Amino acid sequence: MLLKELSALASPLNDQQIGQLQQAASELSPQQLAWVSGYFWGISQTSGATQPINQATAAVSNQPAGKLSIIFASQTGNAKGVAEALKEEAAAAGIAVELFDASDYKGKNLAKETHVIIVASTNGEGEAPDNAIELHEFLQSKKAPKLDNLHYGVIGLGDSSYEFFCQTGKDFDAFLSKQGATPFIERVDLDVDYEAPAAEWRKQALDKVKEALASEAQSAQVVQLPVGQAAHTSQYSKQNPYTATLLTSQKITGRDSGKDVRHIEIDLDGSGLTYQPGDALGVWFENSPELASAILKQVGLTGDEAVEVDGDSISLQKALVEKYEITSANPQLVTQYVELSGSKKLEKLATDKDKLRQYSANTQVIDVLSEKKAKLTAEQLVGLLRRLTPRLYSIASSQSEVDEEVHLTVGVVEYQQGDETRFGGASSFLSHRLEEGGDVKVFVEHNNNFKLPQDDNAPVIMIGPGTGIAPFRSFVQERDNRDAEGKNWLFFGDRTFTQDFLYQVEWQKYLKSGIVNQLDVAFSRDQQEKVYVQHRILEHSAQVWQWLQDGAYIYVCGDATRMAKDVHEALICVVEQHGKKTREEAEQFVNELRKAKRYQRDVY
Repeated sequence: MLLKELSALASPLNDQQIGQLQQAASELSPQQLAWVSGYFWGISQTSGATQPINQATAAVSNQPAGKLSIIFASQTGNAKGVAEALKEEAAAAGIAVELFDASDYKGKNLAKETHVIIVASTNGEGEAPDNAIELHEFLQSKKAPKLDNLHYGVIGLGDSSYEFFCQTGKDFDAFLSKQGATPFIERVDLDVDYEAPAAEWRKQALDKVKEALASEAQSAQVVQLPVGQAAHTSQYSKQNPYTATLLTSQKITGRDSGKDVRHIEIDLDGSGLTYQPGDALGVWFENSPELASAILKQVGLTGDEAVEVDGDSISLQKALVEKYEITSANPQLVTQYVELSGSKKLEKLATDKDKLRQYSANTQVIDVLSEKKAKLTAEQLVGLLRRLTPRLYSIASSQSEVDEEVHLTVGVVEYQQGDETRFGGASSFLSHRLEEGGDVKVFVEHNNNFKLPQDDNAPVIMIGPGTGIAPFRSFVQERDNRDAEGKNWLFFGDRTFTQDFLYQVEWQKYLKSGIVNQLDVAFSRDQQEKVYVQHRILEHSAQVWQWLQDGAYIYVCGDATRMAKDVHEALICVVEQHGKKTREEAEQFVNELRKAKRYQRDVY
């Protein structure tokens, strides 16, 4: 019998109950409806003639919900992608599952869960991603509930080149354990080449969850099936990128600049890919064949040797160009090469973790291999290397302005190593090796932690030196096309006015038209004393404070190592001085801005 016919027949349900039942049923699959039917029949058999069904339901539902909840703490989207894959696999296995952005999850609800998996990346120097700050703080506070009924798993994503590798995942593991929760699977800390081990961990975790939930179901506990609509996702992704066409690669720094910065335009026509200001474009690239040949020569190989990659047998030369990271070094590569080469210099370096990280961050693979010549087998060479991963670039255009194109602002990594020039992998691919009209594989990485305010009347302060200007070009294009009334203030900095003022003509046009209300620049090399964006912020501290009082949103994009820290410190000083607060109160004020998403950062 159809639910819509219930109201026409004699029914023990009132109109409101029928409406609620219709709403719930409309969001369930046939399989879920069959399960719910059996569940209600079971309750009716155990309720007793004198016990109303709603009382029986209430008594059972006081127990934690027998389902899997997945929470992702993600800055750039990797953790979100792993969490989404986990949800799809859980659903395919018949597990009741729900996916949450950490910013949307209330920490107290952990006490109502039976099984939770947290997928967490790490931001900056061991900090939680912006979307997880509140949950991270809550679990450290006195408000954190006892979690004796909770079984959990944690996947940490990170980069072992950094000191605080997978720190956020380690934190969540410690917090949950301290509150009495029990890990049903050991935490895993994954490096940049995380996809294969993440898939294996997900399989093991879901096998354990499925077994546990089946056991609980036999004990007549309620399995609350989540309802709701999945967000629309593109058919193209990191695993299935779109083959786009390079339209333009134009140098936008001057002839005498010490930097090579490119304005890149890519054609997305027919792809169906959409993006919002603040999102990033993932770019898969091929390595330099010349660099691959130099590495092969260094270790005594020809490149014709066969290696197995993802189940396929291909030549070693092809593997180096298309499958492995052969530019950036990392601490693991250095320590492993010590064992293969016996290099005393590298062995001494490897004993000091700080020096090892610094060396790895500033040295390419070919230069590590050149520290001491060693003849390697093909298997030993690929065993040293990480798998190739795409580079993420902040999108520098608004789709309302450029339609089926996407623009990037790419700083070419280029420096001298002795008599030779070293280049970055992706940046040199886009700027030197990929010709206009050539193919490039791309995907959109949505970033919900770096978004314009929904209120078009809200003021916006944008701080983006160097290539950090990219997302703010998209912000201003978007606000212009939306006829947003909110004021826009841009801080930009670089080395020199004449050589490094990126998109100068565009900014001057926006300033003249009133789209940008204020533009403050800091060119560090144009005077004897270096001036940076944080100095301009402090020079205008009273005005910055007033904008904050008027509800302004602050955005910072660019270098995480120094610039972002210095800007953060400047903002605290502004709040201290003009808000008449102590240092501790000012830090708390700025932290509250982050929680309210009025202070957002895209730093790298």
